[in-house]
Amino acid sequence: MLLSEPYWDHHIPLPKLGPLHSRLVTAFVALICFINSYDGDFVFDDSEAIINNKDLNPDTPLSNIWKNDFWGSNLNSNSSYKSYRPLTVLTFRINYLLAGGLHPIGFHVLNIALHCVISVLMIDVFAILIGGLVHDGRGVKLNLSPKASFLAALFFAAHPVHTESVAGIVGRADLLCALFFQLSFMVYCKAFQGGDKKFSVLWIFSSILLCAVAMLCKEQGITVLGVNAAFDILMVCNLNIYELAHRLLSRRKSADIVNYNYYYSLNAWLLLCPWWLCFDWSMGCVPLIKSATDWRIVWPLLLWCCLMGLVYQALCSQDSNKRRTLTFGLVLLVIPFLPASNLFFRVGFVIAERVLYISSAGYCLILAYTVGYCSCNWKKHKRLLRAATLTLLCVNVARSAQRSQHWRSEQSLFTSALSVCPLNAKVHYNVGKNLADRGNQSAAIKYYREAVRLHPKYVHAMNNLGNILKERNELKEAEELLSSAVHIQPDFAAAWMNLGIVQNSLKKFDEAEQSYWNAIRFRKKYPDCYYNLGRLYADLNRSIDALNTWRNATMLKPDHSLAWNNMVILLDNTGNLAQAELIGKEALKILPKDHTIMFSLANVLGKQEKYKESEGFFLNALKINPNVASCHGNLAVLYHRWGKLDLAKRHYELSLRLDPSAPGTKENYNMLKRKLKQRQRTVG
Repeated sequence: MLLSEPYWDHHIPLPKLGPLHSRLVTAFVALICFINSYDGDFVFDDSEAIINNKDLNPDTPLSNIWKNDFWGSNLNSNSSYKSYRPLTVLTFRINYLLAGGLHPIGFHVLNIALHCVISVLMIDVFAILIGGLVHDGRGVKLNLSPKASFLAALFFAAHPVHTESVAGIVGRADLLCALFFQLSFMVYCKAFQGGDKKFSVLWIFSSILLCAVAMLCKEQGITVLGVNAAFDILMVCNLNIYELAHRLLSRRKSADIVNYNYYYSLNAWLLLCPWWLCFDWSMGCVPLIKSATDWRIVWPLLLWCCLMGLVYQALCSQDSNKRRTLTFGLVLLVIPFLPASNLFFRVGFVIAERVLYISSAGYCLILAYTVGYCSCNWKKHKRLLRAATLTLLCVNVARSAQRSQHWRSEQSLFTSALSVCPLNAKVHYNVGKNLADRGNQSAAIKYYREAVRLHPKYVHAMNNLGNILKERNELKEAEELLSSAVHIQPDFAAAWMNLGIVQNSLKKFDEAEQSYWNAIRFRKKYPDCYYNLGRLYADLNRSIDALNTWRNATMLKPDHSLAWNNMVILLDNTGNLAQAELIGKEALKILPKDHTIMFSLANVLGKQEKYKESEGFFLNALKINPNVASCHGNLAVLYHRWGKLDLAKRHYELSLRLDPSAPGTKENYNMLKRKLKQRQRTVG
């Protein structure tokens, strides 16, 4: 397969570097763009895919990653997103194992390293797409377009639209998919290095295998088959692409709805001008076009005009190098994007920067060709073009570094989206949730209210806002919000439980009980709801019912400390000391370092005059948490009863030092002092 060197390559305004140096420079550019995200937190979707995903834990059977989706839910579950990416989850699990837990640095470093490797490999991919497969007499592949492939790889390495995939750990799926996508394509090309349309079955089989690996990293990996097929048709078989296009276009169906075309134009804009970036584009971020008079209809028209212009040049140009480069640029731009296009099936988003990771390579190839073409034809302005190219690269590097800084924490990520998507209810919800998690409930209320205003059926915002109002004792409004949430979404178990808590506080006990049972009906295994139902029964003096529901909570969640502790306290208060002792000791077998259960059990043992055993549990509890005034106070009472008055005096004083207003402690301490004085007079 002999092809001439692209005539425009040597006009590219870059120095001609050797293969090693061009790779090192590309890797360095990729590194400096995203290096400042290496010590960032787990943010946004990382919570569900990593922090809450039990498949990462070494104690979970490894076979589970083949049964569950990307988020750790069983694929057969109704709640599963059906995103099957076991190899990506496996790399998360390896990160977890090597770091000895959920430490984000290792996860981020691997993402950055993968992007550097992918950017370097792009040089070889672009070299094949621009210059074809050419080998010297020893079978070594030659790069006929060293400058163009290098420039396109630099554009790819520094593109800010990649920030979500690199700085967001969940983007690992896109990175691994892209890596095996590249390898599948390059191995497929290797199958034809013999020339004369001969091919190696072994290399083709290897390419298909790598495609399967890419798919197991992310579903988008299957699109490499389309790129391989295009390469086969256009480069290996040398099919007349003008004739092929004529046949295909004559059968083309009419365009789909206007809004999808508008979304395509926004994706194209993110590639052209990646200044307008957001972690989430749903919930009103992109208002629908509902009328032909909407000025935004210009953008899809402009997009199709540009695409048709590129297609025309790719098909009808007399320049074979131009046809080949633009055709492969369009192939690489369009085919990997098809799974996210909503053409073949509905996907759960309208715009997502991460899906552009592979497609951006096609844009970078077209952009590199544009620079070369302009340099070749505008020789008088070569210095200006060199300055413009360098400026574009520098701006992209700076924007990538700035954007990766946003991804270091949820606070900076969410607030950065407010100026981009002020109409996105999910953005306001996430800002509010982050503020609430950091203890700033007053500010969180403002953003939750705005989220509900923008999206009046946003049940999660209603639930969170209702919870905050409940904690602030604004119970009436909390009840209204939570009632609205369960009316909109009747199977929202968490909202039913929270509604029950509010109704309990309002003394609406029958309604609260019904709300709790509704929550359990929609979520069978709901230990926290059983716990709160038990509290309701305890308030109503239905002790047996309370004990049974708390026992259910501990069966569903054996480490439910509050349920265990409440059982011990209730049995203690009702005089069932022997049973309280058994429950307390059973709980400590599961939670051996729970100081609250130790404290409650120590009280029970003290009442049974098992002073020595009780003392041991009090002291163990204080070793774990030495600053609990009530623990010192109750231990002092124990010593007081036991007759160890000096030790009692010491712990009364410690208790009062920690909490001068501790109920009963001061009175007991005064009683002890009088007793000590009497003892001194008796001795005297």
